Amino acid sequence: MDNELKRTLGVSDAVVVGLGAMVGAGIFAALAPAARAAGGGLLAALAVAALVAYCNAHSSARLAARYPSSGGTYVYGRERLGPFWGYLAGWGFVVGKTASCAAMALTVGAYVWPGREHVTAVAAVVALTAAGYGGVRKSARIARLTVAAVLAVLAAVVVACLSSGAAGAGRVAGGEWGGAAGLLQGAGLLFFAFAGYARITTLGEEVRDPERTIPRAVPLALGIALLVYTAVAVAALSVLGADGLAGSSAPLADAVRAAGLPGLVPVVRVGAALAALGSLLALVLGVSRTALAMARDGHLPRALAAVHPRHQVPHHAELAVGAVVAVLAATADLRGAIGFSSFGVLVYYAIANASAWTLGSDVKGRAVAAAGLSGCVLLACALPAASAVSGAVVLALGALAYAVRGRVRSGS
Repeated sequence: MDNELKRTLGVSDAVVVGLGAMVGAGIFAALAPAARAAGGGLLAALAVAALVAYCNAHSSARLAARYPSSGGTYVYGRERLGPFWGYLAGWGFVVGKTASCAAMALTVGAYVWPGREHVTAVAAVVALTAAGYGGVRKSARIARLTVAAVLAVLAAVVVACLSSGAAGAGRVAGGEWGGAAGLLQGAGLLFFAFAGYARITTLGEEVRDPERTIPRAVPLALGIALLVYTAVAVAALSVLGADGLAGSSAPLADAVRAAGLPGLVPVVRVGAALAALGSLLALVLGVSRTALAMARDGHLPRALAAVHPRHQVPHHAELAVGAVVAVLAATADLRGAIGFSSFGVLVYYAIANASAWTLGSDVKGRAVAAAGLSGCVLLACALPAASAVSGAVVLALGALAYAVRGRVRSGS
């Protein structure tokens, strides 16, 4: 078929795409709001977020091996639970992640050209949309370079903090805990940073030997991200403590200052910009592939299902996503959309776990799916009320549009 994508990604490519989304701007910014919620329980919140992410990754990998096509949970929900649930997952993903794309673009602008965030953000969106238009392998190569640079910056932050005279082991576990509610809210905010492995499954139609590649790539990417996040969190806590981290607007920059190395601050700023660019690239890839799958089924305009004959990418979907993100980045400040996006992502994975439950009688698979589903619901409910309410309203609007479309089709 002329609208099918070409399988070009191997295990290392898929791992890098996932890491590009996970080890992104979140690690430079998410620690502070999570510390404000969880207090001294920040590392425990990180562990809870990682546990839920592991369950989701396990379920997603099983499903992606069974259904290796673009769309991720949109496809899994449709095939295992019915068209409505697949649509709801796809709707939540596309809307939430489009807002996340704009937020990442604005983060690039804030670090690269303070005061001209919107102009820089639009330029970043245009550049990365053009990169994605050139093919998924080119995007994977860009992600590889970005991930390497960001990991080098984070390694420098960890070494600088832990080797400084300002580091203290007592600060790592010190500070007043935010209670069970604060811990869960912190975990919900930190979960946003782990959600990047979904890019691997949404690119399932472009992965070679997906039955083998995806189940290997997803846990590898998640495991590496967890190690990096834990090291960075411990390093930042060792010099700032939970209270200092909670009050910081740029936690890693403040951490290297507290460690006595202010000369590293510009390096951290560059690393944050690169991380946001990597996240933006991976997000555009994931949203455009989900839009492709939904367009194939008529839930979005059919034109978005077109695949470029030379580059083998969903070029109409990529251009449409890039255009919408550019408009949002030019007109709005969406960095407060992390909670909203987290709600949408948690609903997305709740549907993934429910879909995985139906795969068979495998005891481990069902237990992990049940734990993942419960964890997603719990973290979604623990998010700030404004995020949960706005997310629920957007999902309800999507469900209403689905019902209206169904009535129109049945009446025609």
